[in-house]
Parts: sequence; C-alpha cells; structure tokens
Amino acid sequence: MTDTYVVRTADIPVDQTFHFQHPLNAQSELRLLPLSDATGMTKLGVSIGRIPPGKEGFLPHAHAGQEEFVFVLEGEGVLTVDGETTNLVPGDFAGFPCDGAVHHIVNQGSVDLVYLMGGERTSTDVAYFPSIEKKGFWANGTMHYVDDKDAAAFKPEDFVKTD
Repeated sequence: MTDTYVVRTADIPVDQTFHFQHPLNAQSELRLLPLSDATGMTKLGVSIGRIPPGKEGFLPHAHAGQEEFVFVLEGEGVLTVDGETTNLVPGDFAGFPCDGAVHHIVNQGSVDLVYLMGGERTSTDVAYFPSIEKKGFWANGTMHYVDDKDAAAFKPEDFVKTD
C-alpha cells in the first residue's frame, strides 16, 4: 500500500525521464521526472528537473495564476528574476509567487543542474514571456501563444450593451 505513495527516484534510469526542449527556445533542454502524478496528486505538480551544462530551463516567464518553486539538489545554476541574477547552489530554494516577476534558470556550470520543481495545477493560467514578446494562455492542457502586439485587452464594461 505505501508503494502507492512513494516514488523511488534512485530506481528510475535517466533514459526513462521526459526529455523536454521548449519549442520557442533552442537553448532550452531538460529532463523531467514527474513525481506527483505517480502518487495520485492532482492539485500540485512536482518533478525533478535536470538541466545539462550550457542549457536553459524554459523561457523567461511570469505566471498570473500558478505559483512555482525550485529547490536545488545538485550542481549550480544562475537564476534571473526581473533582470537581476543570483547563483543557485544545493540547498537553495526559490519561490515564485504570482507577482509578475519574470524568472529563468540557466546552467552555466560543468555538471547537470538537478532540482526539485513544483507548482500549482490550475485548469487555466496566463503567462508572460518577455524575451519572445508573447503571452501564453494555458487551457485544456495546451499553452496557446499570442504576440503581445496582437493581444487585445478588454474590460468588463466593454461587454455591456448600451442600447
């Protein structure tokens, strides 16, 4: 019974992890080992991420509706938040509330950067990707990208009939 609630990560070969490259960032490369799915969790997504030397995680981004975190297990990385950088080493925790701060992780070291990562799993979310000048709308398991210049803004009163 307890095996339902425990993922023995040491028993999972690296080649059985999910190899990911963000489709809009050629420098993005990481391997993901989903943990929460295997235990039946549905509200919080938790994975182990592994970024090779010289590669990046995703794209610089900020979420409007999903908080995220990383906890460094091995290696070293560089975290950029709103243009300011700091080094990440094992034992460091970084949390990203939905405050508009754009964050991004790069492995500039010589070994893999390995970290525990997690965040909320909401059915919808909006993210901002300033490096590619796009907004992303998460719905039905898919991120839909819209160019900033094409994204129209509407207020509730825009939908009120005046006649």
